[in-house]
Amino acid sequence: MPRYRLDVEYDGTPYSGWQRQAGQPSVQQAIEQAVLGFCGEEISLRGAGRTDAGVHAAGQVAHLDLVREWPDDTVRDAINAHLRMARESVSILAAAAVPDSFDARFSATARHYLYRILNRRASPALEKNRVWWVPAMLSAEAMHEAAQMLVGRHDFTTFRSVQCQAKSPLRTLDRLDVTQAGDLIEVRASARSFLHNQVRSMVGTLKRVGEGAWTAGDVQAALEAKDRSACGAVAPPDGLYLMRVDYPPEI
Repeated sequence: MPRYRLDVEYDGTPYSGWQRQAGQPSVQQAIEQAVLGFCGEEISLRGAGRTDAGVHAAGQVAHLDLVREWPDDTVRDAINAHLRMARESVSILAAAAVPDSFDARFSATARHYLYRILNRRASPALEKNRVWWVPAMLSAEAMHEAAQMLVGRHDFTTFRSVQCQAKSPLRTLDRLDVTQAGDLIEVRASARSFLHNQVRSMVGTLKRVGEGAWTAGDVQAALEAKDRSACGAVAPPDGLYLMRVDYPPEI
C-alpha cells in the first residue's frame, strides 16, 4: 500500500484537538472524512503531534496509507477540495509519497512550537483566538532570562498535565527563546518531543516572571520541585502553534 506524507495547516479554534474523539470535531477526523470523499477509502491518519483543543498548526505532519497509488498533487488537491466543501478550517499544504518506513510520529527528530502573546491594553479584533491577550505589561527580557533555566535535559513533572500519558517526565528542551516586536511577544520552543501541556505550562510560568511576580530563581525552584502544583497557571491554547516537524534527510 502506498504511503503518503501530508503537511497540514489548521486553525484549531473549532476543533476538540487533533485526535479523533467520539461526538467531537477533530482535525484528524476532518481529514479522514475528506480522504473518504476523495477515494472512498476509510483510513487511519497518524499525526506527528496530538495538539489540544484550540491549538493551531502551520506545519503539522501526518501520514496515511492508500490502496491505490495517486500523483502527489492529486492527493493534496483532492483532499483539499473535500475539506473546502465541508467548510473545515484545515488545509493540506503538500502531499508526497514516502517509504513504508516513514512514520509521522516516530520518525520525527524535532518539533518546533511558537506561542504568541499580544501584550497591549486593547483586546484583539483581527487575531481573536490566535493569540493570548495579556493587557498588563510584561518584560520579555526577564522572561527570556528565566526561560534558560528550563533548557537542557530535565524532569519536567512540574510542567506536564496530570493526564499526561508519557512513561517518563524526562525531556531534553533544545530551545526556549522569548522575543518581542512591538505589542507581540513570541516564545519559541524546540525539542525532540514534548509532554502533554508542557509548552503552555512553561509559557504560563514565564508570564509570571514577565509581570514581576516571579524571578528566574523561582522558575528554577519550580522545575526542581518536580511537583505540578509548583507550576504557574497554564497558558490558554489560543496562542500556541505547531510550526514545524523535522525528519532525517533520507526520509
